[in-house]
Amino acid sequence: MDGERGEALVVDSGEKRLNELGYKQELRREMTLFKTLAISFSTMTLFTGITPLYGTSLQYAGPASLVWGWVVVSFFTWFVGVAMAEICSSFPTTGSLYFWAAHLAGPVWGPLASWCCAWLEAIGLIAGIGTQAYAGSQVLQSIILLCTGTNTGGGYLAPRWLFLVMYIGLTLIWAVLNTFALEVIAFLDVISMWWQVIGGTVIVVMLPLVAKTTQPAKYVFTHFQTAPEVTGISSGAYAVVLSFLVSQYSLYGYDAAAHLTEETKGADKNGPIAILSSIGIISVFGWAYILALTFSIQDFSYLYDPNNETAGTFVPAQILYDAFHGRYHSSAGAIVLLFVIWGSFFFGGLSITTSAARVVYALSRDRGIPFSSVWRRIHPRHKVPANAVWLCAAVCALLGLPILRINVVFTAITSVATIGWVGGYAVPIFARMVMREEDFRPGPFYLGAASRPVCLVAFLWICYTCSVFLLPTSYPIRMDTFNYAPIALGVCLGLIMLWWALDARKWFKGPVRNIDDHNGNGKV
Repeated sequence: MDGERGEALVVDSGEKRLNELGYKQELRREMTLFKTLAISFSTMTLFTGITPLYGTSLQYAGPASLVWGWVVVSFFTWFVGVAMAEICSSFPTTGSLYFWAAHLAGPVWGPLASWCCAWLEAIGLIAGIGTQAYAGSQVLQSIILLCTGTNTGGGYLAPRWLFLVMYIGLTLIWAVLNTFALEVIAFLDVISMWWQVIGGTVIVVMLPLVAKTTQPAKYVFTHFQTAPEVTGISSGAYAVVLSFLVSQYSLYGYDAAAHLTEETKGADKNGPIAILSSIGIISVFGWAYILALTFSIQDFSYLYDPNNETAGTFVPAQILYDAFHGRYHSSAGAIVLLFVIWGSFFFGGLSITTSAARVVYALSRDRGIPFSSVWRRIHPRHKVPANAVWLCAAVCALLGLPILRINVVFTAITSVATIGWVGGYAVPIFARMVMREEDFRPGPFYLGAASRPVCLVAFLWICYTCSVFLLPTSYPIRMDTFNYAPIALGVCLGLIMLWWALDARKWFKGPVRNIDDHNGNGKV
């Protein structure tokens, strides 16, 4: 008896709760709070959300809207993060969002809720890999251009076919790395965290110091300026809404900690801590990065000139170039800092691939994807869902093929990623908000009476975020300016719901237990 009691005492609290929910431990539970935080932080990333959309958001309504937009979006993001942290503490499973949705919605609506949530999350995460690959290729394109002499000096601007090769190459590298043992991924994500913290600090401090002149605080914090002759948008309110997109795109991904809870020690406590810590760190560092870029602008109109040194393709690269070339008559410093930013994209894509594979694995484990038996297989040696990793990589590569013909690929992929990823948050949060309190079994992180108000604000904010990413971002609307996200999502989600109505509702019951319920009541 003493031996059995001693063995029970050492059972991890997260594993104990996992067993109570009907799942046995299959993945290695060896990740610490710090490693889980590193992966969550790396998925959100300091540079990867802000950098690719900074130029367009700045152009919509000027610096003040961009700077204060980050503060506003950060404020509402905390409501979403806190709501998710409470649920994560109660349900520390790899399936995370879709598992939460199934159990919070109850036995009647649970299957449909988990079906919608799982597919939204899978779509968002796989498209998220594409955003990292595209933006990483964009930074690499600027690095090559500056290294070979700049646009004004005969430098090499990578053509579409080479851009696509870089895009697919990054996707394949991330898949290969994710096929190795989890320790490799965790180690790289720890490097990523320090890469971003140290690299971000260097950029935030160095850039304004290097720039020969800096913008006055009044310009950065109060100057409002629209560009209807470029964007076609004359409404100031509409321009402000679109200028917030950079912040809304950047401030999500903190659910990565939840995807890894079956591999995290004490996940019922450490999962929520990792979620909230990631939001806090990114909120502060992200705002500092935006301020550093904005204060260091030398000539606003020149940033978008197609004849400038970066061919007008990448505003942050031009800001870095102007700062270093203006003081040192060399682009070397700008190239080094661009490499730091590129590293952030690389690590971010690696982490998102990890999260996407876990979601596909969890959905396959519950037989929610065609050929589930293939995608749920665990690598016998490395104990990772290798087949799910390569499925995500293959779909992501297909998403990039339109690069050869279409100019607005990044806009579409970004919108799909954000709506899918953030939309997946809405389902369990709404279910938590409307369920009876006595049916909820809280974990160590519990909001009590504040839960419903927090969930309501979070749900409304998510609905608003998804809506604005469906809006046209440029007028007049033509084939080369059309936001394809509504059509892409409409077709994809339409097919998924048609599948549900015709067939899946007959057999998909949501998360499938892999431990027998000896009590026979099926309750969790």
